[in-house]
Amino acid sequence: MKAKNHIVYFFVCSLTLFISCDKLPFLKKQETQKLDTIVDFTSVDMSPSFKVCDSIIDKSEKSECFRTTIHQKIGEQLKNFSFTSSDSINESIVLDIRINANGIISLDSLKSSKNLQEKLPELDSFLQLSIKGLPKIYPAIKRGIPVTTKYQLPIKIILEE
Repeated sequence: MKAKNHIVYFFVCSLTLFISCDKLPFLKKQETQKLDTIVDFTSVDMSPSFKVCDSIIDKSEKSECFRTTIHQKIGEQLKNFSFTSSDSINESIVLDIRINANGIISLDSLKSSKNLQEKLPELDSFLQLSIKGLPKIYPAIKRGIPVTTKYQLPIKIILEE
């Protein structure tokens, strides 16, 4: 009977020792710093910019400068082309553009009405040329790394007879 008590006592002591080994200071694992792995891909730290917008520090003002400049530059480019239509046109189109991590801009899609497509079938090729004629664009920055961004640019097309 005493041998049985010794076995139970030895078993309890062994179990306690094994369970508490992780409590010993020399076996404690060094805690690693937890990294912020949640990345919000819907926003960037710095929006794309043109050279004229580089001196602006405020994020929202810099973004507004980019939008204003790109509208202005595309408008200037479109004025170089001659559009002819038998009817007057007063419509809006939406350009989906992509600026890759190298600052190269491309037209992803053009959303316009059927009516405008029929009256100005060459509009999309003129827009492609206008986008290629834009000055150098610096890409958007996320966590110090250049990233690809997409923008939607509404453009008003007004032609009078």
